[in-house]
Amino acid sequence: MGRSAKVLLWSALIFAFSLGIAQAADKFASVDIMRIASEYNKAKDYNKSIESKATAVDSEIEKKVKDIKALQDKISLLSDKEKEAKRPEYENKIKDLQEFRRQKEMDLRKLDLDNSKILADDIRGAITQYATKEGVTVVLDDRSMIYQAKGYDITDKIIDILNKGYKK
Repeated sequence: MGRSAKVLLWSALIFAFSLGIAQAADKFASVDIMRIASEYNKAKDYNKSIESKATAVDSEIEKKVKDIKALQDKISLLSDKEKEAKRPEYENKIKDLQEFRRQKEMDLRKLDLDNSKILADDIRGAITQYATKEGVTVVLDDRSMIYQAKGYDITDKIIDILNKGYKK
């Protein structure tokens, strides 16, 4: 091997070694996304809001069901001819109830999805903010790891950032 080939080989080895050191200097951290989502005050407020709306919808459905049952009881006392005349009204109330339930379920799912996107953006932003400030180059979700040393979990710090920044 000639002198220039040896110099080139040593240069390549030194470059590869320095690249390995740079990669070894990466700072890693992990977070428990599920715990963050459950302890973030904004998420708690969103969940309470959705539960409240779902309860209101359940009450409205209950009222509509009672109205249908009352109509059904009233119809049962009528003659066959009168029952036949009331059938379209009864069927329309059933259809209205089904449509109302379907629409409200869709509305609640959409609200939940919209809230989830907002929360995911907030969490991603807090993680990015922390990682940038602390020089962390890689943040992993702890569900995808088999093992980690204790000092790498930044979940509490992320929850703190989120809750301090949350204004109702």
